[in-house]
Amino acid sequence: MLEFKSFSERLDNLAPDQFEDFALELFQFQAYHNAVYKAYIAARRIEISSVKKLTDIPFLPIRFFKDASVVCGNPADFHSFYSSSGTTGMITSKHFIWSESWYLGHAKRIFEKEYGTLTDFHVLALLPAYLERPGSSLVSMAKYFIEESRSEHSGFYLYNQEELLENLNYLKDSDRKVLLLGVTFALLDLADSKRSFSKMNNLIVMETGGMKGRRREMIREEVHEIVKAYFEVDAIHSEYGMTELMSQAYSKGDGKYTLPSTMRVYLRDINDPFAWTRRSQGGINIIDLGNFHSCAFIETQDLGKFDESGYLEVLGRFDNSELRGCNLLVQ
Repeated sequence: MLEFKSFSERLDNLAPDQFEDFALELFQFQAYHNAVYKAYIAARRIEISSVKKLTDIPFLPIRFFKDASVVCGNPADFHSFYSSSGTTGMITSKHFIWSESWYLGHAKRIFEKEYGTLTDFHVLALLPAYLERPGSSLVSMAKYFIEESRSEHSGFYLYNQEELLENLNYLKDSDRKVLLLGVTFALLDLADSKRSFSKMNNLIVMETGGMKGRRREMIREEVHEIVKAYFEVDAIHSEYGMTELMSQAYSKGDGKYTLPSTMRVYLRDINDPFAWTRRSQGGINIIDLGNFHSCAFIETQDLGKFDESGYLEVLGRFDNSELRGCNLLVQ
């Protein structure tokens, strides 16, 4: 199946100053071997040989993951995929995967670079709705993190709030940190339940986005204030990822994301998708080198900006984009 193993091995050991060369090589590879991307480049009348720097690269609109098999090589060689969530009647995205074991190991490396080894954690995943459908990359990642934590107290939770709170209370004196990884609407439901909760000094609450039409839309600050008040924590952490990406970014508070070494973000003009913005905010275009088997250059429907320290802030979605299961918080 092409040379994916070579790409994966090189990516695992990529130095920061090698990002641009790797990305440009990957563009040349995908421009020839990814039929969907190749057709898109041709439709835009871009000469592949003319792409000399990262900002020359055309970014594939994320919608193509709904309508086609975005892979390098023969689609018939790909048997597994992750699918996006969405409300009833929506067309969901499919991201075919080359190797689930590589994806999970990659996700672990990114997490541990930001937070330390998973064996220092109990991982409690509050992911209703995601657990109730097949094909969620978030559930696969959470399951792997639970396994890698090697804790008998790690596990999944659906709507059993009382059991979750009992386990949290039991773990408040643990010498490990406790990671509560929760879909946003479920964390809000728990806060609204008014169930008794005892403050924990070893707790990290991380929201993954996801309202799924369950609640009214709320700005991030409002959500975080409610959840912070309930759990008595100073900050709400966040994970920014999506079905169409193999890499994740993490925020340790205030919605400011640190990008992993395999990802870069460029902001495009909100009125002209083929131009880079000169304003403080714009549409998010992502280079994810982890997508070496599909398309590494994605034009998302998210809006963002960089703060004065270089952290990425995700501001919401374009008004005309479909609602999706993840990252529905708006600024």
